[in-house]
Amino acid sequence: MELKNAVAVVTGANRGLGRHLAAQLVERGATVYAAARRPETVDLPGVTPLRLDVTDEESIRAAARTASDATLLVNNAGISTGTPLIAGSPEAVRLEMDTNFFGPLAVTRAFTPVIEGNGGGAVLNVLSVLSWLHPAGLGSYAAAKAAAWALTDAAREELAPRGIAVSGLHVGYMDTDMAAGVPAGQKADPAAVAAQALSGIEAGLPEILADETTRYVKQSLAASPNAG
Repeated sequence: MELKNAVAVVTGANRGLGRHLAAQLVERGATVYAAARRPETVDLPGVTPLRLDVTDEESIRAAARTASDATLLVNNAGISTGTPLIAGSPEAVRLEMDTNFFGPLAVTRAFTPVIEGNGGGAVLNVLSVLSWLHPAGLGSYAAAKAAAWALTDAAREELAPRGIAVSGLHVGYMDTDMAAGVPAGQKADPAAVAAQALSGIEAGLPEILADETTRYVKQSLAASPNAG
């Protein structure tokens, strides 16, 4: 998909990776709706702030009506609460699933007829290396991202006949607020990750692996899990 003259909706565009994605889309010649729960927090030049809360169906429907010229959807908004699945709060587990799985699903469902009606386009889902690697302490986040990976693969097959390509971006820790407690040497530059993601969309890649850790884990999926 050519990004010049594309019309993009980027969720969670007020900070972190989403902000870099929105800024770089503008640089590549796209029109950008920078979506956030609080659009007044969007401070990027050249974008149109858009209210969109991925856990609020009416907010999603309203955003789809406003951004009725969209040809690209970037499902970037997400949260990590650091909640284990067994000992953690059920409410926190549900919140992560609502935000990281049901949210992108609802937004994609709302924007599919919009993108199709505008001649087709693409969807990018921001996933994680934890789609495949499931540490106990981040069990709820990993489970939600694994579900979002399945969503990405299933939607790719379902939306292809409608002229919509679906890509998944997998990445480990990035230098953003979500990974503030992680040592700097273990975090990727979100600007570089955004550039890889957008180049992957332009190349039509179904899967974009943004760092060495993610590539290593993906290659290791076929290995037998350690016994007991």
